[in-house]
Amino acid sequence: MPDLSRAYWRTSSHSSQGGQDCVEVAGLAPVVAVRDSKDPDGPKLILDAAAWSSLTRLVRSSAG
Repeated sequence: MPDLSRAYWRTSSHSSQGGQDCVEVAGLAPVVAVRDSKDPDGPKLILDAAAWSSLTRLVRSSAG
């Protein structure tokens, strides 16, 4: 598990006002961490580059 104490978390520009109902991501090469914006101290999902690419491709294809 990577050290997330200094992670810079960001939300999508497509998030709801205030970013309260979304996920946040932090790029921590070579992985990406994902968390629930409503529970920043809760569990995090850690994805390698291939898994992150697959997830974002799936989300984009299902959102259109």
